[in-house]
Amino acid sequence: MKLATLRTPGSPASSVAVRVDADTAVEIDGFADVGALLADPTWRQTAEAATGTAHPLDQVHDEQWAPVVPAPSKIVCVGLNYRNHILEMGRELPEHPTLFAKYPEALIGPYDPIVLPEYASHAVDWEAELAVVIGQRARRLTAAEASDAIAGYSVLNDVTMRDFQYRTPEWFQGKTFEATTPFGPVLVTPDEYAVDTDIRTEVDGETMQHSNTDDLVFDPAALVAYISQIITLNPGDVIASGTPGGVGHARKPARYLTDGATLVTSIEGIGTLRNTVRAEA
Repeated sequence: MKLATLRTPGSPASSVAVRVDADTAVEIDGFADVGALLADPTWRQTAEAATGTAHPLDQVHDEQWAPVVPAPSKIVCVGLNYRNHILEMGRELPEHPTLFAKYPEALIGPYDPIVLPEYASHAVDWEAELAVVIGQRARRLTAAEASDAIAGYSVLNDVTMRDFQYRTPEWFQGKTFEATTPFGPVLVTPDEYAVDTDIRTEVDGETMQHSNTDDLVFDPAALVAYISQIITLNPGDVIASGTPGGVGHARKPARYLTDGATLVTSIEGIGTLRNTVRAEA
């Protein structure tokens, strides 16, 4: 099953959760977004049974697609979690996950423009990531238990201001700039997605990252289990599981996103983000 959040301009509600079928998006009545839906313990049955207004997909405009979970209570990001990226950065494989946080204000829809602030737009990089979305409360789980807490998977690009990231040893300040992180277009439930597919980034039609999600050092269940030892994960929370090799900062010479560039991020079996980079007016 695939789920998404659609913006609904002109209606009393600003958005609605939908089930995305082969050629329609079916409204799930009573839920403003996928995060609200996941907070209902019966979310799967509710989504499967939904018979709300059906929107033909070819009539849904790009700007109507919101971040699949617009306002998660937590976005936990994982650094250095693809073997090829770790080697690219000249590091050793980690014993434990490297974690940092991102705030919901950073999220944008799968086709929204990425905003580059003038004061922080000199070293803006791409990072394609498999997003893991939580579907039930997770606290101190084992890896075996953690799989059941995963509602599904989506696509995220952790667009990073490298100039801010490396001002200090802490990465946070370069990772959560407002309106920079595309997320979506859908959540795919685990019964329809296996973590063993192509992940790719293209900039202006040129492939920059190309790997497979099975190259993760710590897989989604291991990440859920580890993070749940530290803090409770709630329905709708997001784990950005890390990026493969091919980031612009590691290239010789380095390459970054600039005004007018087109960034395309895709994971086979889930979907594609397509975002234009825009300098802040």
